[in-house]
Amino acid sequence: MIPLSARALITSAFTIALSMHMGGAFAASASPVGPLGDTVDPPSPQTQKDLEQSMRGEAFANASYRLYAAQAERENLPSVARLFERTADVELGEHFKEEAALSGLARGDAADLRAAMAGETYESQKMYPGFARQAKAGGDSRAAARFSEIAGDEGTHARSFGAALRAVESGGGTVPAPPEAEAVQVPQGAPEVRAQRTKTDLDTAMHGEALAYAKYQQYAEHAKDPAVAKLFRGNADVELQEHFASEAKLAGLVGSTHDNLVKAIAGERYESQTMYPTFAKRAKAAGDSQVAERFSHNAEDEAGHARAFQQALDRLS
Repeated sequence: MIPLSARALITSAFTIALSMHMGGAFAASASPVGPLGDTVDPPSPQTQKDLEQSMRGEAFANASYRLYAAQAERENLPSVARLFERTADVELGEHFKEEAALSGLARGDAADLRAAMAGETYESQKMYPGFARQAKAGGDSRAAARFSEIAGDEGTHARSFGAALRAVESGGGTVPAPPEAEAVQVPQGAPEVRAQRTKTDLDTAMHGEALAYAKYQQYAEHAKDPAVAKLFRGNADVELQEHFASEAKLAGLVGSTHDNLVKAIAGERYESQTMYPTFAKRAKAAGDSQVAERFSHNAEDEAGHARAFQQALDRLS
């Protein structure tokens, strides 16, 4: 799921961004509700960390595969496009969703709004302004301008979530209307940035935006207030269709369909052969049996994805 080159770029800055963007939701979570709706004991700290890492990977795979599907359509390869879309649906609608349930991600409208506001505030005030300064210093003026623009967007999101939180907690007031996303197309292309620091920051940012999209979709699905659900979904679309997409274009994330399949195969094999088996073994040793089963199930799925992508690649040759 996570291309090998992307994994190599993950830095401690992303770990900080992940923690802040989750708004402390994992650490403060009550007992998670399992995939079948049953309450399960909170996972051990290591299992929780492994859940967070796998959720990040599933979210990034979902976002990336949708861009790869669009590229396959541009190359008149509809069967490959459908394969990427179906796989993206599994990564988000099954893997991320089930792991989110086991981690206790969604905890109610007020808690979820508070977590979202904290993450957006961090990104608008700390992360993106820092990335913009580094990009400017590295001579990547377009990336600097984009980071600054996204910082402004995230500040607006934070204020909207704050207003919604006040409305929910007070029982009065109005939940803000959701924003409208302006979709960015991401055709095949080389990176538009030069500095390694900018490339690393783009990788961090893309993972964060993909995670925010997946997270907000889960918040929306569990929201009791329909207006809150709409707010989360609107913000989710901006994170994916605008922020992630524009960063992916700068990073040169999308290559030819051949190259995209090669990246997808490498990522799926890593997760099926190494990451998920390791996580399952640790979860089982910690007594987190439901999580261990989920990790093992995902490993089997990812192996199947790798085979399907390999078959598609072979047909292109």
